[in-house]
Amino acid sequence: MNKIETPRYGRFAKKRFGQNFLHDANICRKIVAALRIEPDDRVIEIGPGHGALSCHIAEAAPALYAAVERDLDLALELREKCPEVQPLAADALCVRWEALSADVPWKIIGNLPYNVASPLMWDIFSRAKGLRRAVFMIQKEVGQRLTAEPGTKAYGALTVWVQSYVRPRHEFTVGPNVFTPRPKVDSSVLSFEPLSEEKVFDPEALSGLVKLCFQNRRKQLGKILKTLWNDDVEALLASLGHTPRTRPEELAPTHFQALSALVNVHFMA
Repeated sequence: MNKIETPRYGRFAKKRFGQNFLHDANICRKIVAALRIEPDDRVIEIGPGHGALSCHIAEAAPALYAAVERDLDLALELREKCPEVQPLAADALCVRWEALSADVPWKIIGNLPYNVASPLMWDIFSRAKGLRRAVFMIQKEVGQRLTAEPGTKAYGALTVWVQSYVRPRHEFTVGPNVFTPRPKVDSSVLSFEPLSEEKVFDPEALSGLVKLCFQNRRKQLGKILKTLWNDDVEALLASLGHTPRTRPEELAPTHFQALSALVNVHFMA
């Protein structure tokens, strides 16, 4: 069986899509309000499901409102419920987010399935140049990783990558009782705003570096980067207050960015 009956809607939640349908109107209003929709905004909703957020988004009257829904049945249902929306039956992981150009403001919102939230945010924040703001409901544990500070257990590769592009902010926590079917864990609603600083790092080099380091997070940098180590690397780390004995979780996102510039040629080779 890959479906769980959801009597509230008379439909089924499909396990393969990681569906948990939100049904609390007050929570829905709070999530949409956090996006701060303006008349000239282009809004994209990811995974609208039965349209819990959709009517509230439409009421805010953005310049354009589109929705990406992997479940074809729900995409067709949404078109009937909310004529203002332009539904796209597609997997959000396959969307060309770089097509959101900086020429017009884009805002993205969604109750992201737990099983795809991390890779989806990894792609969106690094590729959507026109992003002005995003609001996502995600698993609470993932939210803690996104807002983590260096030196903490939750701090990792996803933290460094996301905080290199946006500033995450925890808005509020949502319990499992407002979903059908009920998940086993709490969720968190986070907002994200792009950093104003110009990006001066190579994304591929940064990605390779953070993945290498946090796959070996228990080791010291001197050992992790043994084959890449040279005087320039040591001098840079020293200028940032680090030594070969420093562990990955002690480096701030800006430190990883600076270090990735030195080892760029190695990861691109």
